[in-house]
Amino acid sequence: MKQIAILGAGESGLGAALLAKRQGYAVWVSDSGRISEARKEKLEVEEIPYEEGLHSEAIILNSDLIVKSPGIPGNTYIVMKAMDEGIAVIDELEFANRFSAGKVIAISGTNGKTTTTLLTYHLFKTAGFDVGLAGNVGKSWAAQLLEEDHDWWVIECSSFQIDGFFCFRPSIAILTNITPDHLDRYDYQLQNYVHSKMGLFKNMGPRDKAILNLDDPLTAEGLEGVKFRPEKLWFSTKTPQKNGGYFDGENLVLKTDEKSVSIPVKEFPLQGEHNYMNALGAGTACLLAGVNEKQLKAGLSSFKNASHRMELIRVIDGVSFINDSKGTNVEATAYALDAFKNQLIWIAGGVDKGNDYRTVQGLVKGKVKTLICLGKDNEKLKDAFQNSIEDIRETQSMKEAVSWGKMLAKAGDMVLLSPACASFDLFKNYEDRGEQFRTAVNELKPETIA
Repeated sequence: MKQIAILGAGESGLGAALLAKRQGYAVWVSDSGRISEARKEKLEVEEIPYEEGLHSEAIILNSDLIVKSPGIPGNTYIVMKAMDEGIAVIDELEFANRFSAGKVIAISGTNGKTTTTLLTYHLFKTAGFDVGLAGNVGKSWAAQLLEEDHDWWVIECSSFQIDGFFCFRPSIAILTNITPDHLDRYDYQLQNYVHSKMGLFKNMGPRDKAILNLDDPLTAEGLEGVKFRPEKLWFSTKTPQKNGGYFDGENLVLKTDEKSVSIPVKEFPLQGEHNYMNALGAGTACLLAGVNEKQLKAGLSSFKNASHRMELIRVIDGVSFINDSKGTNVEATAYALDAFKNQLIWIAGGVDKGNDYRTVQGLVKGKVKTLICLGKDNEKLKDAFQNSIEDIRETQSMKEAVSWGKMLAKAGDMVLLSPACASFDLFKNYEDRGEQFRTAVNELKPETIA
């Protein structure tokens, strides 16, 4: 019987463990932190042995295969030791892919990948396709395969997950863009991060389709000197395409060799250039897969984005409170800042990932009235904007940040939470940060009118 070690007992780790047990592996689950009581109970019911608080080297290095949580860096001692001994260390998506007969649409990118993934899935689902959703969004792919397979799977892939791919081969892959992010995991070398993202396409063949952002310079850089086998289709908000998608100023235009579709953007509920790019990527993929014009129009008009992404929470006394907690890097926040023409109270800050704030300097001048720095260490943020924003404040309390926002804003202004940073200094994750923002906003009371 083959031995498999699962490193990390989160959503993906538990799913991989359960699928491995079903497939006849001898499974060992190891988590250097605490395993939740619910997950421990599930492992015990399935009679899967586990450990927490450590990684037992003797057991793990006796495995034939290791499935690693994407949250565990590749330079962790036990991972490096396993690789030195010739043990394959893969991602849960790589493992699950071996047990699915469905075609895969894989989506990655620094910004927009979750919206593009959810939109692609929604378009397939509303068109009546047999489709599943997995990866970096939703439930573990491995866990879902315990219940059922689908004809199509829409899979969101982070760079960390791509790093664990060996045979994972999408039929269609979308790369929304590449901008500097997670450089702390890539030795602060941008080219290492670019190389990781381009790994999405490494196993694809000439009959497979790659949908790429023509307007993104780092995507072009990533293609230089690389043997790239899948057929390329491009999308752009600036340049018409014969094979791909583009925005003509009023319509989203999608074209393949056999089909052409034009959809007025006024029918699409998500506005802003970045959302048009997401829709062009998703729409092109769906057109290739057989979704027709009527189905595309119906799906685009009925789509609702996930929470914490440019989400209007409430309007109080004419002031709009916008939750963009998923804006965890500078480029994502740039999209948010650029999408609004109103005067802004901007709440930002958190764990800096090697951010370069120069890219948003031009967007804040004359638009951001006040910057509220929400984090444990705000010095880099304050220094970056001290000459372009007159009023800069700092706090470690979301409730105080929101209260200041209401106090400083006038009717017609917006209070925007778009942190440009990771959340782990004050919050569990970006969802926790967004939910605390939502709670604080909902606790505000309108001014009493005499």
